[in-house]
Amino acid sequence: MNRIPSKPKAALWMAGWLSMMLVVAIAGRAALREMNVFQLMELRTLLGFFMLYPMIRMNGGFAAMKTSRLPQHIGRNLSHYVAQLGWFFALTLIPIGQVVAIEFTAPIWTALLAASFLGERMTLWKITAIVLGLIGVLIIVRPATTEFNPGQMIAFAAAVGFGIAIVMVKSLTRTEQTVTIIFWMLIVQSAAGILPCLYVWTWPSAYVWGLSVIIAFCGTFSHFCLARAMLYADATVVVPMDFLRVPLTATAGWLIYSERLDVFTVLGAILILAGNLLNLKAPTPLRVRASA
Repeated sequence: MNRIPSKPKAALWMAGWLSMMLVVAIAGRAALREMNVFQLMELRTLLGFFMLYPMIRMNGGFAAMKTSRLPQHIGRNLSHYVAQLGWFFALTLIPIGQVVAIEFTAPIWTALLAASFLGERMTLWKITAIVLGLIGVLIIVRPATTEFNPGQMIAFAAAVGFGIAIVMVKSLTRTEQTVTIIFWMLIVQSAAGILPCLYVWTWPSAYVWGLSVIIAFCGTFSHFCLARAMLYADATVVVPMDFLRVPLTATAGWLIYSERLDVFTVLGAILILAGNLLNLKAPTPLRVRASA
């Protein structure tokens, strides 16, 4: 199941993750104007299962989805489900750019957990990428001195859950196929959300059905991209690349919601990009002096 490490390949898979997660944020915010968050989450997983089915068939069918690591799948997906639920709920309370920016405290937890439980080495480049990314996020958000918003607390709690889930994905990629990881994500999260969804169910409009299909597709296959990226690089390499979602979301807010793209946002984006470029830098091999 091991792959030859390749930061360029990891970066390409992360580009798919970034694009799809941006679509999920925009479509999710629109859908939640008419739909309860539990209903949106359940439709996302159920529709995502049908979309994944052709890939399940191509990879050996349901028999090939058997796993010896079911407790890890359940733990990872319950953590991710609660985090995603909070993330969507936060979209209804605070601006979209702020939700995504607060989410990027997740790399702190990811880096610490990956170093503690996966044995990943914290290099100077990784630490610098995380520090520059977080500084960039703080410059973009510029936290107010007023009372802390409940939406911000929910977004922060979601970030902790995402950090735990990402570390567990990295662990699972050591033994599990990417399709198997996504399969169990959809199964566990569908089971977790079915009762709350039925309790709040209202029939969606055609417009919201369309948004739900988009969210299901991007939400499902974004995780496929993330799991593939984890095959080619450490979690502490992959996750800082995700910082680019902050300036991308800020740009989307400017284009779609006429949110002003100011000098702080531009400066924060530059720092985030700088951190990612440093993180992609290959370590310099030690030169061995030839013996005379």
